[in-house]
Amino acid sequence: MAADLDLVNRDHNSINDHLKVSFEDVLAEPEGAHSMDCVWSNSYRCFTCWRDVCYTIHTLLCGVCLAMEWGCQFAYIAFSHIWCITPFFKVLELNCGCLQKVYGMCVHCCLDPCCEACGLLFGAFRKERS
Repeated sequence: MAADLDLVNRDHNSINDHLKVSFEDVLAEPEGAHSMDCVWSNSYRCFTCWRDVCYTIHTLLCGVCLAMEWGCQFAYIAFSHIWCITPFFKVLELNCGCLQKVYGMCVHCCLDPCCEACGLLFGAFRKERS
């Protein structure tokens, strides 16, 4: 399983495309409001360095534990759907199918004669042309 892991493209499904954390995505100086070049280039270096260091520390301290927690959460969701929710919906589908047939018979038995009588009554009226 680890052999199939892509260590270069880690978001091949583009789940986090909305997450922009590059220097150019966060800081920008419009035309007419430029700092000195040395300030801008050193700001870039500081931003990138601290972003990478902090992200590395956070993932080192929390990444494995959070991955285990999310793995457990999704395993529980899969278990619930496979063993509880889907069979429950199947039971409802079967029972509601029987109820649907009974309801349909009652409606046809009670309403069909009334609708047919109204149809015959109103069908007797004809519009005369003048």
